[in-house]
Amino acid sequence: MVDIARRPSTPWHVWLVGVVSLLWNGFGGYDFVQTTTRGEAYMREAGFGDEMIAYYNAMPAWMYAPWTLGVWGAVIGSLLLLARSRWAVHAFALSLVGAVVSLIYSKFINPPPALPPELAMMEWMPFVIVLIAAFLAWYAWTMAKTGALR
Repeated sequence: MVDIARRPSTPWHVWLVGVVSLLWNGFGGYDFVQTTTRGEAYMREAGFGDEMIAYYNAMPAWMYAPWTLGVWGAVIGSLLLLARSRWAVHAFALSLVGAVVSLIYSKFINPPPALPPELAMMEWMPFVIVLIAAFLAWYAWTMAKTGALR
């Protein structure tokens, strides 16, 4: 039986990181749903041209696995972090694996066509996503080690 008096209190930053993480990863979930359900219409609204839309439409079927892991692992990890569950570590680790595979594919195996100048910053987004996924996995692991996650 766990002695509740000995359990460390939840640090304030768990709630901050959890909420910010859920907002960030929630947008990733929204983007995933919109891209997979509305497809071209959504991509056009986002400013993608014909060449970029063709690139995404030609994405191999196997790439949906790491994309799904990356997005939904992060959303679930965020929810588990807010629930103070140690399973957040595993969810964020799966998300990191998905993000790294997606980065390798999009930067080294099959890079997308050049983006228009107004979307040029998006070329860095796979790296930003991997960095945030790595931070969240590390953060959840650290919080689990301290006992803040059960």
